[in-house]
Parts: sequence; C-alpha cells; structure tokens
Amino acid sequence: MEETVKSAEHVVGFVDIGTNAIRLLVVRINPNFSYTIISQEKEVVRLGEDEFKDNILKPQAMERAIFVCGKFADLARTYGATEIIAIGTSGIREAQNQCEFLQNLREKTGLNVNVISGEEEARLIWLGVSSGIDIGDQKAIFIDLGGGSTEIAIGNQHEYFYLTSLRLGAIRLTSKFIGEGWTGPIKTDTYKKIRHYACSKIRTVKSKVLEHGARLAYGSSGTLINLAEVSNKLFKKNNGNENLMLNRKNLKKLATVLCWLPLDERKKVPAINPDRADIIVAGAAIIEAIMQQFGIEEICVSRRELRDGMLAEYLSNYEGFRELQKTPMRNRSILHLGRSCNFDEKHSETVASLALQLFDSAKQIGLHNLGETEKELLKYAATLHDVGDFLSFNDHQLHSHYIISNAGLLGFDKREIQVMANIARFHRKKLPSKKALKTTGLDEKTNHVIEILSTFLRFAEKLDRSHCGLVKKPEFTKVNGDRVLLSFYSDSDCSLEEWSIIQNRQAFYEAFKKNLEAKCIVTQSAQ
Repeated sequence: MEETVKSAEHVVGFVDIGTNAIRLLVVRINPNFSYTIISQEKEVVRLGEDEFKDNILKPQAMERAIFVCGKFADLARTYGATEIIAIGTSGIREAQNQCEFLQNLREKTGLNVNVISGEEEARLIWLGVSSGIDIGDQKAIFIDLGGGSTEIAIGNQHEYFYLTSLRLGAIRLTSKFIGEGWTGPIKTDTYKKIRHYACSKIRTVKSKVLEHGARLAYGSSGTLINLAEVSNKLFKKNNGNENLMLNRKNLKKLATVLCWLPLDERKKVPAINPDRADIIVAGAAIIEAIMQQFGIEEICVSRRELRDGMLAEYLSNYEGFRELQKTPMRNRSILHLGRSCNFDEKHSETVASLALQLFDSAKQIGLHNLGETEKELLKYAATLHDVGDFLSFNDHQLHSHYIISNAGLLGFDKREIQVMANIARFHRKKLPSKKALKTTGLDEKTNHVIEILSTFLRFAEKLDRSHCGLVKKPEFTKVNGDRVLLSFYSDSDCSLEEWSIIQNRQAFYEAFKKNLEAKCIVTQSAQ
C-alpha cells in the first residue's frame, strides 16, 4: 500500500463483517496524527447462520447483513467519512456464494469488501490488541474466538512471530454438535464432544505455539468477553481496579452451570448477553480446550479487536504516526489524549519538567520518600493537566479530571488513571482537603500521594504562569526545621511566578506541614 502523505483532518469508517456480528468504527484523523473516535456500533446479524453444513450463506442472513452494512455506511458518511474500509472474515471467506453476496452488497451499499485470510485476520487482531497494552518485549498468545473461526497469534508489543486460524467458531460448533435452534439443556457428553473436537484441531498447531514460550495470554471477541463477565459475576468479586480476567477453573464451573440450563434460563444468567446465550456453551468448550492444550490458567480479556487493528494499520501509513508508535505505550497514550484535546504541548512539556525537578529536589531534602512509580504518574498528570481547556478554561481542572478519568487511557490500570486524574484535579483552586480526597474512592495512603504530587504540579504550573518557559531550574532547600526555601533560576524577571508561588504557600503547608519561602534568582546563564 502506498504511503499516505496527506495530513489534513479527515474522517474514515471501518467495517468488520464477521460471522456473528458486524461492527463499525468511525474515526476522525487529526492533523497532529492523533485520532478521535466518533462512533462505534455493533449489530448481531448471524451471517453464518446455518452456513457451515454446506458453506452456503443463506438468503435471510445475507439480507440482514446487507441491511446493517447499508445503515453503517450511511452513518459513517453522515459523520463525514470520505473513505470506508470494509473487510470480511470466516463467514464470507468460506462461502461458496461469496461472489454473489459481495456483488449484491456492493450494489446496495457502495461498500467494496476485502475478504481476508485467517492469518491476516490473526495479524490484525494481534495489532489491535497489542496496540492497547503495555508488554514491551514479553511474548504473549493472542486468542480471538469468532463465530466461524478462532485466530491465534504469538507476538510482543512490536512484532508477531506466529499466526494461525482454526476452523473453531462458536456458531460453527453449535451447529455441528448442538443444533441451531436447540432450546433445551445441553448434555455433559455433548459438551465433552465439543471440547474433544476442539482439542483435536488445536493439537495441529500446539507444538508451534508452545515453542515460542509465551507467558502471557490475551483474549478478545464478544463471546470470550461475555464468558469472563459472567464468570467474574458468579465466582469472583472484582474490586474494580483489576483487569477483566477469565480463569480456567472458573470457566469449567461456568460451563457446567450453562449446560444445565435450557436456553430461556441461560438468557437470565447474571451478566450474560442474551444474544449469545445459544452459542456461548460451544464458545466455552473452545476456550477451555485452548487453555488446556496450551497450559493457560488465566486469560487477560481485551475489549480491543479487529477494528482497532484496521485503524492501527491505516494510521501506520502516516510517517508522523509511525514515529509516535516508536515511543513507549504509556507515553504514546498520554500524548494521543493531549493532542486529541488540542493541548498546549510546549507548556505541558515545560510543566512536566518543572514538576519532576520539584519531585527530585523535595526527595533530596527528605520532604517525601515516593519512588519512580509515583514520579511517572506525576509526569503524565502534568502533561495532561490542562486538557480540560478543551471544554472550557473556567474550572478546567475539573474538566481535566473528567477527561482523564473517562478517556480510556491505554496501558494504565484504573487506579493509576484515578491518581493522575486527581493530581490534575487539584493543580489549581481547591486544595486536596481530607473531605475532597474522600471523593476519589481511593485508600488513605494513595490520597496522601495525590496530595503531595498535586502540590508539585500546582507549583510547576505557577512557575510557568506566562507559558514562556522563563524558569529553567527550581529547587527546594532546607532553611531550618519548619521552613523550606524554593529557589528558581531564570535569565528573565519572574516576579509574576514568584508572586504566584507565594499565593499558594498554604498548599505546601497542607502537604508537608512546613512553611515555604520563595526566591527568584535571575542569572544570565540559568542552569
């Protein structure tokens, strides 16, 4: 594919036509190589319904798919999409009447669908999931359970090493062993047959997968996600800060429960998606077989998928985005959010640098004993502290808190996101009092960390009050037991910055129980 050179703002739509569902992603590509998700849609259409007996797409299934594709294409164009990229997977890939379906689809919707191989599907899934996690050079196995096939990839953050696609899908094996339309309980022997069949297919690639020695496992797709959600609801109390996990032991217990129930009762199981209740048992058998064959005890569930891989592939055609991809995941995630909000990047870099200098200087004189983990979160919070300006300058610290909390920052867990959001929240105006900190939902120790780090950010912001980068170096020094001096060096007059620090001395006292003095030192060669 030729390299894309344009950088003007434009909107692109991505359509994934799967065996079970059709998904739409509409994205605005910004000139600074960030992007903004405008819309995400999904409709279960069961394109592969009753297909795998004879590899023929049925008329009603094709009609449903064409109707939804038409609606999604219209929606994307309404949002201003100048390009719509559509791909087809297992259900279309194996259909003998593929050409007939694609021609009809093109005539009625204007979509030109690229039907991809199973290996390419596995690659795009790896790309979509890996671009949203932070594993560096650690190898992981990536598993995506679809309606017609299961894709497996081995890779790390940056490259893949093995790709394969198995004809193991939740719809396919439901049709083969249970029967589409069956509404009763499912016999234990039937479940065992599905699992045994899946194991026999998995063994054909087992040695190649195991030779890579992947220690992590990530799973995607609607059925796998729903299995994890139901399992966690029934067997595990999630504290809200953990990633969604699918445990092998709990999966086996869940499969037993689901088999016992007729379809109507299965649809009422807590957290289950009723649209998947008829195929979820076969899905459970496939995942259990994979975990058994590869020795996986737990799968970390990702909500990223093929659509995200399509987007990452598209963006890779931009040199600016490729350069961004070379940066570590967490840095990239932070920068993406800032750029999406059109933040003042130079000011943010200055404030982050000043905040880290304050952190180090304060540690040297014993004001705190925090480590590199807290320092890193301070850097990211400082980078994003003004993103709330995107909504309104007035009380923008509250807007920043909301945006950071809800942006879905990749590479961070929920606790880290809340720490960063609250550091930004308290960088101006209201101090982080005990009453205010109670609203964070975090423990007392973490709240004290927020109090300290938000103080450094508050002062760093004041030291770049003019947004001109006048202050080159700030440092704390002890004067005596209860007094600390903040000296900052500049080659220009910083009276405004000095006044701003003095106005915020109470924040320092609340955090450290010491009085603060401030002094601007003007020098021709500030270091």
